[in-house]
Amino acid sequence: MIEYKLADDTWNNEEIEAINRVIKSNRFSMGNEVKEYEQQFAEKVGSKYAVMSNSGSSANLLAIAALVYSGKLTPGDEVIVPAVSWSTTFFPVSQHNLKLRFVDVDPSTFNIDPFNLEMAITKKTRVIFAVNLLGNPCDYEKILEICKKYDLILIEDNCEALGGLYKGKQLGTIGLMGTYSTFYSHHLCTMEGGVTVTDDEELYHYLLSIRAHGWTRNLPPKSKIYTKNNDDFYESFNFIVPGYNLRPIEIEGAIGKEQLKKFDRIIEQRRANAKYFMERIKEVKNIRLQKEMEESSWFGFGLILEDQLDIRQQVIKALKDNKIEVRPIVAGNFTKNIAVKYLDYSIYGSLNNADIIHNNGFFVGNHSHENRNQVDLLIDVLKGLLN
Repeated sequence: MIEYKLADDTWNNEEIEAINRVIKSNRFSMGNEVKEYEQQFAEKVGSKYAVMSNSGSSANLLAIAALVYSGKLTPGDEVIVPAVSWSTTFFPVSQHNLKLRFVDVDPSTFNIDPFNLEMAITKKTRVIFAVNLLGNPCDYEKILEICKKYDLILIEDNCEALGGLYKGKQLGTIGLMGTYSTFYSHHLCTMEGGVTVTDDEELYHYLLSIRAHGWTRNLPPKSKIYTKNNDDFYESFNFIVPGYNLRPIEIEGAIGKEQLKKFDRIIEQRRANAKYFMERIKEVKNIRLQKEMEESSWFGFGLILEDQLDIRQQVIKALKDNKIEVRPIVAGNFTKNIAVKYLDYSIYGSLNNADIIHNNGFFVGNHSHENRNQVDLLIDVLKGLLN
């Protein structure tokens, strides 16, 4: 029987050999494998600097912490975020004493709505934290205009959108900083892992320090944020900011190097799968697919049942019964989650579109290999329920 899983396996002998290479080296903590992966990742996406961490969530935490410790943000500053995203888009903002301001999303693209975004700006607004949901680019032409008009910092949560393009530019490199995830179900898989990129050398040095306890050990000799002395003994345990331990391990870096070799093929296949999916979903009534903005890397296929249909649970059950894995569209309207009671936040206007996604949305996976049989199964099940 055909199974339609959320993600497929992109590993083969090359990744296993990379793991064995690290085991034989007897060096498992962060070292040259990670450093080489960072250099190759930065080159691939077109960024000057890349810092690997232990998860995409940690990549977001590093980005926010670097903005705070560099003085670009101060406690009480406001960060505008879309109402639909993953939890760790929001948590680092609050954890660093910044205020979240939730804005509704576009009903077609599922990304932050530029009109509402501009209307939501206050005197305290300092950052727009854009999220490229399910691989789909935001409307960056409008967002960049807003940033310029109001002198705002743009950062990108690109954890679901590695390989996506906006006017030919890699997502994650459009703002001051961008973040990526290489968790198992994502475009590239190091099993656990994340990357933060920037072209700003000072922020890069803060990222290096914050990732490893806030110490100076990993900083270059001529750092933008600290001048090292010649005493290696002293510099081994010298701390300059309140950091974390977000370091990846060498195995993850070694795997990442092999995964990067597959980058172009994986993104090309995902787009080919999406093209087939877009044609087939037209056969299903009372449902709509997330609208592509520019060139999505199609993390998955986000679907919305028509508003008048109150049958999502019936649809979900039918998918599960047919061995089709299904999930909510990220966290839906995040302000409906109990966790928000711990956050300092405000909401601009209504979140009607986020509510529709929350109540009527779901997504199924896209794969890094051809998956027409799985898509055909999904279409048959949906047609049986909705046509």
